[in-house]
Amino acid sequence: MSEPSFRYESWAVTHQGKVRELNEDSYLVEPAAGLWLVADGMGGYEAGEVASSGIVAHLSTIGKSSSASDQHARFIDRLTHANAELQAYSAARDGVTIGSTVAALLAFKGQYRCLWAGDSRVYLLRRGRLRQLSRDHSEAQEMVETGLLSEEEARTWHRRNVITRAVGIEPEVTVEVVYGTIEHGDSYILCSDGLTAHASDEDIGAAAAGRRPRDACERLLELTLSRGATDNVTIIIVQCWNDDSTVPVSTMKRPADR
Repeated sequence: MSEPSFRYESWAVTHQGKVRELNEDSYLVEPAAGLWLVADGMGGYEAGEVASSGIVAHLSTIGKSSSASDQHARFIDRLTHANAELQAYSAARDGVTIGSTVAALLAFKGQYRCLWAGDSRVYLLRRGRLRQLSRDHSEAQEMVETGLLSEEEARTWHRRNVITRAVGIEPEVTVEVVYGTIEHGDSYILCSDGLTAHASDEDIGAAAAGRRPRDACERLLELTLSRGATDNVTIIIVQCWNDDSTVPVSTMKRPADR
């Protein structure tokens, strides 16, 4: 029995927010390659943008894969080269901190892989139920998992933005991975923490349910801006449809800045 094939409708928005001077988030929308990615850069002035855009530049060369395992290997290869480039950039500047979170969705026929490092997130909305696929690599999440903080306390903890894993920080990059099977009608939401700082899981699920990706992205961006948008915010939403479905599909993305 052959694997099911899917079509994808996706949309992306990014905004510098209402406080930051620069947008150090970057994103990648490559439906032909089955790849969607959000990167939230960090470092000194402009270094974050260098980190996130460098990761996107490397991953944009991933091309078409022959299998899910080949796609995964291509992703890790490009990310490894991006990490080495950021390490060299740092060394040439007396060890300046430069790095970026990564949250990616890989889709190959009926399979998905969610890969991430840092606190940018990937969610799955399936049959009206939202579930976070990724797990934040952050001090706050570690405190929650050890019972030292509640999830509500973690949202306002003074070290909530300190991440424990990122691309560019260590000589070898390490990403966490979860696997799964794609179902007809799935929506995958990728975002930087500029969204989750202002929108709860309930907000995200309510905005995405029953809406096409463009409308849902715009709604979430408007919500974030209305609540102060203290950080850069980037959102990608991907909807998946069986090839034999009658749902019209178009793949679109917004410009990198507004």
